[in-house]
Amino acid sequence: MDVPYLGLIYLVILVIALIDIIKTDDAAVRGLPKFAWVILVVMLPLVGALVWLAVGRPAADERPHRQDSGAASEFPEYDHPGRYVPQDPEADREFLQQLRDRAEKQRQTAREQQRAADRTDDGDQPPATS
Repeated sequence: MDVPYLGLIYLVILVIALIDIIKTDDAAVRGLPKFAWVILVVMLPLVGALVWLAVGRPAADERPHRQDSGAASEFPEYDHPGRYVPQDPEADREFLQQLRDRAEKQRQTAREQQRAADRTDDGDQPPATS
């Protein structure tokens, strides 16, 4: 019995595992050092990838999440459960401020365009006759 996409599935699992290993923080890797996981996945691709996905990956609850302090956030529109703790809080604050400023500028531009379109539409109406 020949499965036509078995090789493609095999390759996808291998690539996903390697990318996941490389992107995972060294301190969060479980079981073996990161380099050993890469070697294992390269030498025994399917078995190594499946073992990595089952055993080596950090669990979702091991990743740092923002603690819910109960206090109002400086940027509540970007504060939601599960948002990761920034590596550099000051850079995160600057980035979020830039996002807020950009969004406000886009809203202002949209309001101005809408007003201009409304004035143009009003100018196209023929005067009312009695």
